[in-house]
Formats: sequence, structure tokens, C-alpha cells
Amino acid sequence: MTEQPILSVTELSLSLKSCVEQVFNHIKVRGEVSDVKRATSGHIYFSLKDKDSVLSAICWKGASRQCAQHIQEGLEIVATGKLSTYPGRSNYQMIVEAAEPAGVGALLKLLNERKEKLEKEGLFDPSHKKPIPFLPEVIGVVTSPTGAVIRDIIHRVTDRFPRHIIVWPVAVQGETCASEVAAAVRGFNALTENGKIPRPDVLIVARGGGSLEDLWGFNEECVVRAVYESEIPIISAVGHETDTTLIDFASDLRAPTPTGAAEKAVPVRIEIYNILNTKENNLKTALNQTLIESRLKLQTLAGHFPNLNEIIQGFIQKTDDKTERLQLAIKNYVTRLSEKTKTTSRLLQSYSYQGVLKRGFALINNGSKIITNTLEAQNQAKLQVRFSDGIIETIPLKNKEKKQKLPPQEQSDFWTYISTK
Repeated sequence: MTEQPILSVTELSLSLKSCVEQVFNHIKVRGEVSDVKRATSGHIYFSLKDKDSVLSAICWKGASRQCAQHIQEGLEIVATGKLSTYPGRSNYQMIVEAAEPAGVGALLKLLNERKEKLEKEGLFDPSHKKPIPFLPEVIGVVTSPTGAVIRDIIHRVTDRFPRHIIVWPVAVQGETCASEVAAAVRGFNALTENGKIPRPDVLIVARGGGSLEDLWGFNEECVVRAVYESEIPIISAVGHETDTTLIDFASDLRAPTPTGAAEKAVPVRIEIYNILNTKENNLKTALNQTLIESRLKLQTLAGHFPNLNEIIQGFIQKTDDKTERLQLAIKNYVTRLSEKTKTTSRLLQSYSYQGVLKRGFALINNGSKIITNTLEAQNQAKLQVRFSDGIIETIPLKNKEKKQKLPPQEQSDFWTYISTK
């Protein structure tokens, strides 16, 4: 009996790996995606399951770009690849090279579940929607830079009302579609009002028609949330009129086509001109009619008023009469006032002490005060007697006797002339 060789664990693992890969080098497996983990390396780790079994799966970075949009939690897919083993954990796994939904029903199921989830969060609430500006200065467009969509939008805007259009180029399908569209929406919102690149007043997110798979990037949560959070109003125009994506529910306005989005973004200039022209003519007609009616009313009212010139002339005549009477009254008053002043002046002169002096009276004082009686006079050393034409000094009789006792050379006349003024 031949002795069976002894294998190391690694040898057995490698032998098993080679055997499995040779037998299952190209397989297709149908199952529901679960436990999705996206590594920083770019690989995607997940499981495929049905009601009884679970199969580990991995999608390498190179293939993940085409498969990522279909490797979604809960989505039933058909995965194409090969079976291999992972010796480090003694298990087998499927290396997925391609993936596609297991029928439209699987995508629709995932779409409905996601829609219900986002709707509960309030991302589709109508009260959150912003009005689209009537005539934006700048329109931002998120779409592919090539193809009919951007040409149709530019052509339609130019025909209706030329505006400044800024295009943010993105992939409109495939693995990078969702991330690029979300980044474009947030990028437009990040522009400043007066920056080098003008900030749009409205955004159009658009692409042409396609299958549910082609439009799937516009159903991704990152895109829906970016649209919901946008401060700039957004018009969605993804697919044809019958196509509906989750971005349509989150946008502020949905257009059936990209061309329809351009029509909703700007009005027709000639229509505005015609409306304004009509309103201008109507305004002129109404203004002229108002002026005619006002003129007629004024003429009617004027007929009920007396002649204004006659009223004014009457007042002028009365004013002239009163002016003449006032001037005469002033003249008479001044004449009377002058006579009264003269009479008063004469009375003042007659009653003044100068007048009294002229009538023969005299004013006696001692130089500092007036003497009014004989007792005061006898006690004064000297007296001043004021007449109308001058002053003399004298000595009272009582003091005169004292003076006579003096030597003759020291005596003087009783009356001494002082001045004439």
C-alpha cells in the first residue's frame, strides 16, 4: 500500500484553491446583496444570500467602478465572476467581475424603499421648495459637457431670453455619476455673490432619457441630499417625460425634459415685450381718459364759482379805502400829539424850579443841601442863594454879629457876588 503524502496546511489550501478556481472559473450567481463594506483601497466586500445560504463576495477596485451602482444593500443582482478561496480564513468567496440587477423589479423595490425612507425624513416636503426666479441673471447647468442636452438648453434659453449660462461638467451615468452631480450642486452653492465666477440664480440638473439603470445615479442619496440642501433653486430634468428619479421629488421644480427646464428657467422676451407694450398703451389710454374727465369736472366746478377777478377787485378797493383812512388817521394823530407835547413842555418849564426863580423866588442851600426854614439857615456858616441869573453867598444874621466883632480889615460886605450862572 502506497503511503499517502503528508501536506502542510498551506499546500492543502493552495491545492484546494486551484481546484475550486479550475472548476468554478466562470459562474453566475443570483442573490440579494447584504453587509456591503467599501474599503479605502477601492475594493467592495459584501455577501450574496438567498433564504437558505450566504456567499461571501469581493469586487476588486478595477471592477468596482462598473459594479458599484448595482452593489446596493438589499438589491437582488446577478453577479458574474469566479469562485476562489481565502486560505487565511479557510473559506471560499466569489470574485465578482460584473453585476447587474436581477430584473427591473429588484431596482424598483430598492427605489421604492429609498423613496419611502427619504420621504419620512422630510426631503420631499413641498413646504421646503423655493420659488424659481422670474428672470435669472445667471443659470447654472449640471450635465455632461457634450451631447444634445447642453446644446438644447443653451439654444432654448438663447431663443427665449439670452442669459449667462455656466456649465459644471459631470458624468451623467456610471459609478461616478452620483458623486460628481452632488459635488457640482454643492460647488455652485459655494460660489460667492461677487466672485470671479458669478453665483447662479437657478440651477438645472439634466440628462437625456435612458433605462432605470442609466438614470440610477440620480436616485442615490448623496444627490438627493445635495439637492435638498441647496440654497439655489433647482430645476430637475432627468430623462424623458415618463422617467422619474428621486432627485425630481427633492428639487424645487421638475421639468419633463431638459428643453422644458430651459423654458421654465426663463420667460419669452418677445412675450414680455408685448405684454409691457400692451400695458403701456392701456396706461396711456387710461391716463388720457382720466385727464379728460378731470378737465370736464374742473370746468363744471368753475362754472359754479363767482368771477375771481371781481372778488379780488372788490377786496383791492376796500384795501385802498382803508389805507387812505389809515394814513389820514395817522396824520391827525401825529398833529394832535405834537400840540400836546408842546403844551406839556410849556407846563414843565413853568413848573420847573428855573421857572419859579424867574418869577422872583430864590433857592437857598449850604452847598450840599437845600435849606427850607430859618432855624436851619441861622445854624449855617454860609448860605448860597440861587436866583434865576446867578448865585450869591451870604452869612446868616446870627453869624453876622460875630463877624462885626472882627477887625475892620477882616470884615467884608454882607452880600458877596459869586457868579451869574
